[in-house]
Amino acid sequence: MLESNHIHFVQEIKTQIKEAQYRALQKVNVEQIQLYWNIGKTILERQQQYGWGKGIVEILAAELQKEFVGINGFSARNLWYMRNLYEQYYTSSLILQPLVAEIPWTHNILILEKCKDEHERFYYINMTKKFQWSKTLLVNAIDNNHYQNTVLSQTNFSETLEISSANNADIIIKDEYLFDFLNLSEPYSEAQLEQAILSNIRNFLIELGGDFSFIGNQFPIKYDDKTFEIDLLLFHRELQCLVAIDLKIDEFKPEMAGKMNFYLSTLNKLVKKKHEKPSIGIIICKSKNRTTVEFALQDINKPIGIATYTLNKELPKNISAFFPSNQEFVDKIESITNYINRSKN
Repeated sequence: MLESNHIHFVQEIKTQIKEAQYRALQKVNVEQIQLYWNIGKTILERQQQYGWGKGIVEILAAELQKEFVGINGFSARNLWYMRNLYEQYYTSSLILQPLVAEIPWTHNILILEKCKDEHERFYYINMTKKFQWSKTLLVNAIDNNHYQNTVLSQTNFSETLEISSANNADIIIKDEYLFDFLNLSEPYSEAQLEQAILSNIRNFLIELGGDFSFIGNQFPIKYDDKTFEIDLLLFHRELQCLVAIDLKIDEFKPEMAGKMNFYLSTLNKLVKKKHEKPSIGIIICKSKNRTTVEFALQDINKPIGIATYTLNKELPKNISAFFPSNQEFVDKIESITNYINRSKN
């Protein structure tokens, strides 16, 4: 049986080994991407110099695979990725060039293919580096418009938090959350929404974006012989602060911001620990008027963000016309049921 100091000693050595492995992998990644960058540069320059077309890439791939048997990465497709990455980042994006080596090659290619805007690419590269996103997490983030939701999010963080905290806090809130895992159907109450979230708390925390820990629901705050309850109380590990969540099943109203401001004041006074940073509030509503939100947050002195939620992804407009509405679907089922009943009679 290991003693306490032995356990700490073993853990310390394990940590050192893991950190060394990570640094080694990072070094290999930097060398690999630098090679790919140089290959892409050379292909583009020779094409421009000699007027070569796509055929030269096929020839190069065949020769490289003969020379370096068993080494992946020199297929014609991957060589094209090298060439296109260099062309797009070197010729049109100075801010992206130094970031390429910060993330794995497969992640670079995903961002190159799926994102066309320079700022969007910058965002996903930084998020991948910062949170060490796997390929699957990166794909999910892009497919769920994580960048657009973050950029559009409405908060007063820049006015109420220190600059470093505000920049980090802005990425923890989306403009809209997708709660398709709740399996709720209209109509439902706020209590039912909360209970559905509690029953799917893991998926809820994943949808919020990571680094959140659940503390409790209907979290009580006692003040002047009165008890106030916060729908959900979370803790954000990186920001080192409490995060109060207020759930609403209707449209955002200005008084909701005042109520959240009060919650945050009491959390900071009665619950927050000395080493923690000021608490943050997120009001998640069914809908919101963006102008109303802007005015409502103007004179609030605590950091609050306003988001909306949806229970289902909407069908793309170009194909939604081919699918029935909810009412049309119900009518169709009823007509089939009536037909079956008549046939039995």
